[in-house]
Amino acid sequence: MAALRPAVPPVAFQRHLHARAISTSSGMPKFMLRMVRLPLYGMAGAGGLYAYTNYKLDELKGKLGDFFGSASDTASGLFDSLSKGSNDALESARSSWDSFWSRFQQNFEQAKEEEAEENDGDNNNNNNDNNNNDGMLAAAAAALGASLNGGEGEEEGSSEEKPKPEPGSSEELMLLTRKLIEVRNILKSVDHDSDQLVLPSIVVIGSQSSGKSSVLESIVGHEFLPKGNNMVTRRPIELTLVHVPPGDVPSDGIVEYGEFPGTGMGKVTDFMRIQKVLYDMNMSVPREECVSDKPIELHIYSPHVPDLSLIDLPGYVQLSSMDQPEELREKITGLCNKYIQEPNIILAVCAADVDLANSPALRASRKVDPLGMRTIGVITKMDLVPPDVGASILNNNKYPLSLGYIGVICRSPEPVNHSVFSLGRSVNPVELTQDYERNYYREHASAFQAPSRGRNAGVAPMVGTDKLRQRLMVVLEESMGSSLSGISGVVRSELEDAAYQFKVQYNDRNITAESYVTEVMDLLKQRFKMFSQGFGKPEMRLLLKSALDDKVMDILAQIYWSDGKVSELTELGDKRRTSPEELSSEWMHKLDASTGALTKSGIGRTSTQLVASTIRSQLEQLALAEPFNFHVEAAERILSFGTALLKDRFTITADQVENCVKPYKYEVELDEREWEQGRKQSEELMKRELAMCNDAYDRLRNAIGSRRLRGAVEYITQLEERERQRLAARIEMNGDPEALEALAQDDQTDPTRPGFNAALLSKAREARFLQDRADILRMRLAALRSRRCKAGPDQKVFCPESFLNAVADRLTYTAVMFINIELLAEFFYQFPREIDARLGYDMSKEDMMAFARQNPAIRKHIDLQERKHKLEDVMVKLDELTKLYQDKAPRRPASQSKWLFF
Repeated sequence: MAALRPAVPPVAFQRHLHARAISTSSGMPKFMLRMVRLPLYGMAGAGGLYAYTNYKLDELKGKLGDFFGSASDTASGLFDSLSKGSNDALESARSSWDSFWSRFQQNFEQAKEEEAEENDGDNNNNNNDNNNNDGMLAAAAAALGASLNGGEGEEEGSSEEKPKPEPGSSEELMLLTRKLIEVRNILKSVDHDSDQLVLPSIVVIGSQSSGKSSVLESIVGHEFLPKGNNMVTRRPIELTLVHVPPGDVPSDGIVEYGEFPGTGMGKVTDFMRIQKVLYDMNMSVPREECVSDKPIELHIYSPHVPDLSLIDLPGYVQLSSMDQPEELREKITGLCNKYIQEPNIILAVCAADVDLANSPALRASRKVDPLGMRTIGVITKMDLVPPDVGASILNNNKYPLSLGYIGVICRSPEPVNHSVFSLGRSVNPVELTQDYERNYYREHASAFQAPSRGRNAGVAPMVGTDKLRQRLMVVLEESMGSSLSGISGVVRSELEDAAYQFKVQYNDRNITAESYVTEVMDLLKQRFKMFSQGFGKPEMRLLLKSALDDKVMDILAQIYWSDGKVSELTELGDKRRTSPEELSSEWMHKLDASTGALTKSGIGRTSTQLVASTIRSQLEQLALAEPFNFHVEAAERILSFGTALLKDRFTITADQVENCVKPYKYEVELDEREWEQGRKQSEELMKRELAMCNDAYDRLRNAIGSRRLRGAVEYITQLEERERQRLAARIEMNGDPEALEALAQDDQTDPTRPGFNAALLSKAREARFLQDRADILRMRLAALRSRRCKAGPDQKVFCPESFLNAVADRLTYTAVMFINIELLAEFFYQFPREIDARLGYDMSKEDMMAFARQNPAIRKHIDLQERKHKLEDVMVKLDELTKLYQDKAPRRPASQSKWLFF
């Protein structure tokens, strides 16, 4: 244990404690001097008692250790824990005594100086000496009492108002470091092109067996880095440590946890799970790529860590092998070289049992930092070499570094004992290792004392994880602080450029993801409202009537306009004296067949499907229109729930329409108005169909040529006529072999007219079909204009076109009425509400931001806006930090920083 301060006051102090008579100049009675002197003697005696008690406890510990030497490991561990508690209590008592004694000496010396100044002009030297002694002693006692009382008052009032950090204290150092790390994290998220817009971090490098991971785990106080037989660190780990004051307990009660920003995992309190997540992220790198430069961000919040920014890199490969080829070695070297460039601080981890000349970490750091101005050497496994050898390594003589070397022990030689005597307590291997490290350096304190000669004379080597934490925080704070002026200029320049662009491009108009989502949803509702207002009963009626008109034309072509029946029907209509009753049953059957084909063709399903398809087609146009063409998932969701609404109402609507048109399947009665309207619509339909036929024929004629097309049509007519003749001849021959053979020879010798290929003949057949259809349409158009068709519904046998058109009109009105009630009105009511429920209300802030950034224009706006705001935030923080550094610079030199937290 460290030597105690002497229990007896110094000789210089004893000279002022001799007894004397009452001094009239000082006015202090002799008994008051004794009242002050007695507590001092008591405190001196307490110091001696403390030394004796400490000695006896050490002796008792040794005896008990010998007595229980044969006991189990668990009992030994329990005793060590109790002994450790007593030692901690004694250490606390000793530090309190040291603090008390130093404050008393300081106040006594101050009182001595003040009293000497007051009595500088007195001629009586003897009385002045005595008065000075009494005055100094009283002033020291009074100052000490005031100091103690003031300390108690501060503790009582600490719960109401926290005092500001003292200049140069550890609290001020941690405050500065935390603010600098906050600035660094903001700068990392700013999209910029300048490499100067960065603050330094501590980059940890070392070989795979140097203990690099153990050093980081000792700093954190937990095992959290991935472990494995092969190389498991394949990506950089950007580790940010955030100190949580012990008194600041969050609402959820969690004070020690980790976070992986950008993953959505939230707070991870189990460090074994953090280790598993890091392992999975590293193993996600394909084997053929070996390593990746895409970093893993990890933030650890704990009251046991300082504010630090560390980057863990894959360990250097010493020798190439089958599992670790030369390519892997080169990639790791390139990745490390990328991160150890300026302004980052290099933490070179080396093992004490390996010559520093063979350390790959030191070799790599010398290439980028030849003077060692930003390299800290960490010597691990100090317990594997003799203490004097370890001290010589740390003395920084062989390979000097400006920031020095620090010796640590990150692995305990004793395994963790999980016996029943642990009483259910979880044993932290890192804590056991740190206890072992402290005991080791305490036992070998003489070997690690400051050398008396050499370039490091008077400077003790730095040892221990606590000292490493202190050194890292001080160096990081000083390095970041030295970069403030340069960073401030770059940030100011970047901010001015961003503000100018934001003003020019967007007129300083801010936008949020929430406002963009709301705007897009409102735009979709507005466009849908315009569609609903433009798609009602008239539009549905026109849509269904057009479809039924096409159906009517197909029925007429199939039943009436084939086999030359249309000419016969036209001739019968021209005979004025022929009444419908005089026609044969064949014509009545044709009329019933054509009416049944129209009314029994599933009007309910056909009409409902037609309206639903039209609505879905309009939804597709809305989903593909800007800005939804940038939001593929949202467009799919719009179509999905829109289609679901239509399907939900489709069956009900189709059945309702089918039930309502069922009476028309058996008999349709028309009045004069409906007949006349049907006749006029049929006439217009015939004209439109005739115009279409003429246009199609004109296109063929212009493409082929009139003469050539006419010749090809005549040739096809001749071939068809000749085929009919041959067919008739075969029928007349009635199977005569000789006649059939002569007919076959005649077919072979018949020459084919040259110049007509298959494509031309196909066009000719199409042209002749158009001519025939145009002739039929002219014929029936003339019939519709005749007196018989104008006579009324009784002439429906002679004018089936008018009758079918009137029936189609009746079906259209009936279907539209029920489709509007059962499908259209319900869909137009539900769809806008589904937009809010499925696109707006169920989106989180992250979903809204992702949605907004899918639009390139909005993403550019948001990026520039966020960049400007972040730079403004950084500029404010940098101004505050610059002011803090200016205030603390004359009070605390950087080389005298004290880190008193641990």
